[in-house]
Amino acid sequence: MNKAYTLILLLLSFGAMAQHQHHEGMPMPGQEGPGQERSSKTKPAQGDSARLSSSSMNGMGMMQNDGMTMDTMGMTHSLSRHLPMNRNGSGTSWHPDNTPMYAYMSQPSSSPWSYMLHYAVYLRYTSQNSNNPGGRGRAQQLGAPNWFMGMAQRKVGQKGLFQVRAMVSLDPLTVSNGGYPLLFQTGETYKDQPLIDKQHPHDLVSELSVSYSHSFNKDIDLYGYVGYPGEPALGPPAFMHRISSFNNPDAPLSHHWQDATHILFGVATVGFRYKWAKLEASSFTGREPNENRYDFDRPRFDSYSYRLSVNPSPSLAFQFSQGYLHSPEVAHPEQNITRTTASVLHSKGLGAPGRYVTSALTWGMNSHGGENENAFLAESSLQIDKVAVYGRYENVGKSAEELSLVAQAERMGYDDHAVFTINNLTLGMNYRLAQQWNTDLVLGAQVTGGLTDQFLRTVYGKTPVSGQIYLRLSPSLMTMGSMKRMHKGMNGMHH
Repeated sequence: MNKAYTLILLLLSFGAMAQHQHHEGMPMPGQEGPGQERSSKTKPAQGDSARLSSSSMNGMGMMQNDGMTMDTMGMTHSLSRHLPMNRNGSGTSWHPDNTPMYAYMSQPSSSPWSYMLHYAVYLRYTSQNSNNPGGRGRAQQLGAPNWFMGMAQRKVGQKGLFQVRAMVSLDPLTVSNGGYPLLFQTGETYKDQPLIDKQHPHDLVSELSVSYSHSFNKDIDLYGYVGYPGEPALGPPAFMHRISSFNNPDAPLSHHWQDATHILFGVATVGFRYKWAKLEASSFTGREPNENRYDFDRPRFDSYSYRLSVNPSPSLAFQFSQGYLHSPEVAHPEQNITRTTASVLHSKGLGAPGRYVTSALTWGMNSHGGENENAFLAESSLQIDKVAVYGRYENVGKSAEELSLVAQAERMGYDDHAVFTINNLTLGMNYRLAQQWNTDLVLGAQVTGGLTDQFLRTVYGKTPVSGQIYLRLSPSLMTMGSMKRMHKGMNGMHH
């Protein structure tokens, strides 16, 4: 009863916050949709930030022939005065320029600062391995996975750009310190035991970072990023911030092969952009956060990574990265990992308001002790006005040790380094029930089926099926129209 009461209060408080922001003149998204493809009729406006290519801005309808430019709108990309904010990924990663944004944004006319708030709260019931009563990982939970990210940005002189970013999660309260049920998931510990078939909660404070970028000209940026906690240059944008993953409340099974480094206590990154390519390197703490979700872990800077990102068009973003992680898991402190990842993200408007498709193909490999474990993910989300249809497919190889099944594997003739393949397919759909105060309330449901090696079938059962139903609360889609209204509203308040 106490947990349900807490969840209700949480949802009501954020609805009230959105209403307050609306009355205070904070811009909220309208219904115009996430932009169209490149238009040869669009003329770039004059000014420093407006020298962005019309193609990158038109990808999401962010530049029009009405004088609205990035200078007048205020906020740009986190690490460049010459790139659109739609390219922002988690940490310093890149999305395609056509990526839709669900956020509130404000730029007071009397202040040099611009502000933005993103969040998602999923009030949901999940049932895992529901068709195998005697199977491992069978569990249910009523919980509310959630995250909130705020950003503040200002220009410094004629060439500089400064940003502060903070991300928090109430997961420890709303899904418990032991996390939420998720079949085949592994990674981190609770009460000194490895979490198996559960997704760990995120720390209360998941990012506190500052960054500074210096523009030499419209094609060249040099920047630095420091986070405590923060995200190094390793992997694709974290699943919580990929729009292709936005409708799915569950973390991927490949999380600890691809993007689990997004909340590390101690990160320093330097990067260099030339036109549509970026090279960056990081030093960071390899150990993942401990199970005390409310503290700040000791920074160690004992690991390193590099990443090459290329955005060849407004619809595409590629990255390749590799990192050395020193003792990432507390359950295996002697084990160091080399992680290699590659990904391609795609985002495209479908020519009408509120219609787009976003997709991701990602690969990650953890190498240690001469062993390589691979994880592949393909996900896509199709938004047609109020309706979204989405899916995620994963192929992950997990060892008997990773799954804490060494004894069972040995009894069946496998050694403790045996790797077992898991194929998971999730299909889901949701519908926007209401849009008030520029905030969306969405009702959704999804089902997941698993196909595994014969050995795992003896443990989990044949073709495990899991499902869930959820309500999602989040900002509405940000569009050019909403930003124009913001600009006019702020000018009105100023005068």
